[in-house]
Amino acid sequence: MISGNRVAVVRQEPVYSVVGIRASVAQAMDGLRLSWRDVVFPGAKVVLKPNFIRQSHTHRAGEWEAIITHGSLVEAVAREVAEAMGGEGTITVADGPQTDSDCESICARVGIDTLIRALTKDYPRLTCQFVDLRREVWEVRDGVVVQRRRLADAPGGYTEIDLGRASSLEGKTGPFYGADYDTRFTQGHHLPGRHRYLLARLALDADLFVNLPKLKTHKKVGITISLKNLVGINGDKNYLPHFSMGPPNQGGDESPYVGIGAAIRSRSIHAFKQAMIRFPSAGRHLGPLVRRAGAHMFGRTEAVIRSGNWHGNDTAWRMVLDLNAALFHYDGCGRRRERPAQYLSIVDGIIAGEGDGPMEADAKPCGLLLAGTNPVAVDLVGATLMGFDWRRIPMIREAFSLKGLPLVDFLPEDVKAVPELGKPFQFRPHFGWVGHIEAHP
Repeated sequence: MISGNRVAVVRQEPVYSVVGIRASVAQAMDGLRLSWRDVVFPGAKVVLKPNFIRQSHTHRAGEWEAIITHGSLVEAVAREVAEAMGGEGTITVADGPQTDSDCESICARVGIDTLIRALTKDYPRLTCQFVDLRREVWEVRDGVVVQRRRLADAPGGYTEIDLGRASSLEGKTGPFYGADYDTRFTQGHHLPGRHRYLLARLALDADLFVNLPKLKTHKKVGITISLKNLVGINGDKNYLPHFSMGPPNQGGDESPYVGIGAAIRSRSIHAFKQAMIRFPSAGRHLGPLVRRAGAHMFGRTEAVIRSGNWHGNDTAWRMVLDLNAALFHYDGCGRRRERPAQYLSIVDGIIAGEGDGPMEADAKPCGLLLAGTNPVAVDLVGATLMGFDWRRIPMIREAFSLKGLPLVDFLPEDVKAVPELGKPFQFRPHFGWVGHIEAHP
C-alpha cells in the first residue's frame, strides 16, 4: 500500500520561471516534511514523468502551456534531484506522447536538449537523458492514420504485466476499444481473468519515480492529474481499453445515445476502422475523404459525444487505476514488490487547462503547484481545487475501494491539504462532463 495522505498546496503568480518554480517546489517539499535526500541517494536511477501528450493545442498550434508540463518545472525538479544525488546517478525524463504527436517539437518547446546539456556540464558524473517510451508513431491526416513508423524500444525494454482478477476491469463488459483500429488486439489482452499492460521497464525499475503531471480536464475520465498521467509509461497504447463499444442499453459506454441512429453511427465508424486494417494503402487516399463525409453525416467529435468522451465512460478510469496498481505493486521483472515504489507527484497547475481537455484545453492561469507522495490524495485535492466533486469522478472515488492491489491505506477524510486548501477555482469541464462533475455549494 502507498502511504501519503498529506498534499502540499502552493500558490504563486501564474508565471513560469525556473527560480520561481524552484522556490515553489521547495515550499511544497517543506509542506510534505520531506527533503530530497529522504527520497533519493547518490547513484540512484530517477525517472521524471511529465505530461508531454502533444506539442500544442490540437487546433491552435501556438498554444501549448495549458497542454503539457512546462520545462521550468522539469528543470527545477531535475536540478533538485541532481544536487541531492551529489551529481552522481541517472536522471531520465520519459514519456510516451500520443501516438501521432511530434516528440521533437515537444522537447524543443520545453527545452529538454538544453537541460540535458546544462546538467551534464554541471554534474559530470550524472547521466541525463530523454526517452520516448512509444514503440510506434503515426502520421495522421484528417483524423485517419495514413502511415506508421516503428521506434526503437526504450532502454531496458518493456514488461508485460497481467493483473488478472485484481484488475479494475475484471467483470466489466466489453468489447473494448483501445487506441488503434485493431480492436481484436485490445480485446485479446483483456479477457475474464486476464488484463495485460505493457509498461516501460525503466519506470518500474526506478529508485524514485517523480510524476510531473499537468492540471487539466479530460474527456474520458473527467480530469487528468497524477493518476491519468501514467498512461504515458505504457509502451503500446492499444493495450489500453479506452471505452466499451456500443450504446449503454447494450452494455457499452461509447456514447450516451441509444436507438437506431446511434447504432448506425457506431457500426459505421467501426466498419470504417476495420476496413483501414484490411486495406491500409487504400485508406491513405480514401480515409480522409470518408472521415470528412462521416463528420458531415454524424457531426464532429468537438461537438458530438463519441468514443467514450463523456461522464458515462465506465472503462477508461478502470484502465487508469490498473496502470497505477501495476507501477506500485510490480517491479521490472513483473514480480510483486515487497514494498511500494518510491513515488512523488508534483503537479503543474501554474497555467492549467479547462474545457475540452486534454488536447483542446483552454488556458486557466492558476499559479498552483501541488505535491504529494500518493496520487489518489493529490488528485482528490486537485479535483477539489478545480471546483469539482471528487465523489463524481470514478477514477478517484473508486481508488479508495481497491482490495487486491490497493492504492491507499487511508480514508478520503484523512486527506490533508497543507498549509490549507484555499479557495477553489471554477474550471469549465469537457462538454461531455458538464453538469455531472461540478461541486455544488
